[in-house]
Amino acid sequence: MRIQELGAFEAKTHLSRLLDAVEKGEKIYITRRGKRVAQLSAAEEPKKAKFGCAKSPNFYMAPDFDAPLEDFKEYM
Repeated sequence: MRIQELGAFEAKTHLSRLLDAVEKGEKIYITRRGKRVAQLSAAEEPKKAKFGCAKSPNFYMAPDFDAPLEDFKEYM
């Protein structure tokens, strides 16, 4: 993994190239006046729920979970 460090103006000017580099596994630090202020790195894929996860013995859903709430009866 290669690490780059560049100024904010250069990062703005070459964002497309930087995104290509990040996709290849590089980590990029963006600086302002020589001080690191941001890090550009690959995003993690969101975790997907497994089918049947509500079948756990720890899962509980009240029998009236979809019944109208008392507080909203005047709007029904």
